[in-house]
Amino acid sequence: MDTREENLGQSAQGSVQGAARENLRIGVVGCGNISAIYMKNAGMFRRLEMSACADLRPEAAATRAAEFGLRAMTVDEIFDTPDIDLILNLSVPAAHHEVSMRAIRAGKHVFTEKPLCASAAEARELLDAAQAAGLCVGSAPDTFLGAAGRRARQLIDGGSLGQVITGTAFMLGRGMEHWHPNPAFYYQPGAGPVLDMGPYYLTMLTYLLGPVRAVSAATSFGAKTRTITAEGPLQNTSFEAGTPTTALSLLEFHSGPIVTFGASWDVHRHSNMPIELHGTEGSLRLPDPDNFGDVVALSPGGADWAEHSSEGTPFGTTNYPFDAPDRANYRALGLAEMAEALAEGRTPRAGGALAYHVLEVLEGILLAGERRARIEIASCPEQPALLGEVAAEGLLR
Repeated sequence: MDTREENLGQSAQGSVQGAARENLRIGVVGCGNISAIYMKNAGMFRRLEMSACADLRPEAAATRAAEFGLRAMTVDEIFDTPDIDLILNLSVPAAHHEVSMRAIRAGKHVFTEKPLCASAAEARELLDAAQAAGLCVGSAPDTFLGAAGRRARQLIDGGSLGQVITGTAFMLGRGMEHWHPNPAFYYQPGAGPVLDMGPYYLTMLTYLLGPVRAVSAATSFGAKTRTITAEGPLQNTSFEAGTPTTALSLLEFHSGPIVTFGASWDVHRHSNMPIELHGTEGSLRLPDPDNFGDVVALSPGGADWAEHSSEGTPFGTTNYPFDAPDRANYRALGLAEMAEALAEGRTPRAGGALAYHVLEVLEGILLAGERRARIEIASCPEQPALLGEVAAEGLLR
């Protein structure tokens, strides 16, 4: 474990004693589409109190404030407001570092949407600043805390797989130009299938298996020129991809397993499971880690798959409909668990150390593909503790 992250958790303990007696008062920076689900879901969790919101577009902040009964502020005001404990950073990814650093300088904790920062170097600076200030950083994705991730972790920890030896994880599809009216930004450095979707897969794998020791990879541009087929003013126009659109990597975990991870936006159709893990005693299938729930299947000793549905368990209802879920979108779960961690004086499960490690691994995949080399991963955070069913239920009001 990186001692800087261990110290961060310890230093945070002394700075949040007041949070143990009250709700965590939250100021939201960034009032785009994703802000609505965070604001809506906050009411489900016992320690979260949405207090204020801000956006570079005052009208966006005013709209969200009216919708959810918040105080609309300017961006400068929200950092200077003393009765806000944490900044929920929902700004555009390129601004994550700047917004989160301003929060730390203002003496506030931070929870940010993915990515933690645009680069591992920026993320390291942020975590070092938080440690020095005795503040805590958390980051999406938090889907691993859902019912599917918890059930898979219970089965692994309980010995159902024996010693995990190998596995596969695949995020394969045709890309964003077939549904998004202006998708070029998805294909530029800092995005692409590895950095845009990879955090869901690598965060889940790290939760289940612990940190990654090294990566090897090959990357390619399956189709460097992309044509937009989605409806809109740019339909049938083209743009150039600036980051690899296909990556196949080999992940070596400190705990022993070797796992293949593939990410591609050049695939028409496939039959690969999102995640499979194989051990000396059995095999395990996991659903899409972009979701909180769905079916986990276990094959003990090569027997038929025994399915474990997440329905009826905390944060277990399957997202539906997938493209715009009107149920089972549990965003803010990681934020709620972070509020509980602050009250208890411990490191949150969806904490900065985990998000930094995942970002370093994903950058390592791209670097390994560019160099055709094996890349050692420097960070080695503690594997997040299992979120038990009682603890998960206890996050709710």
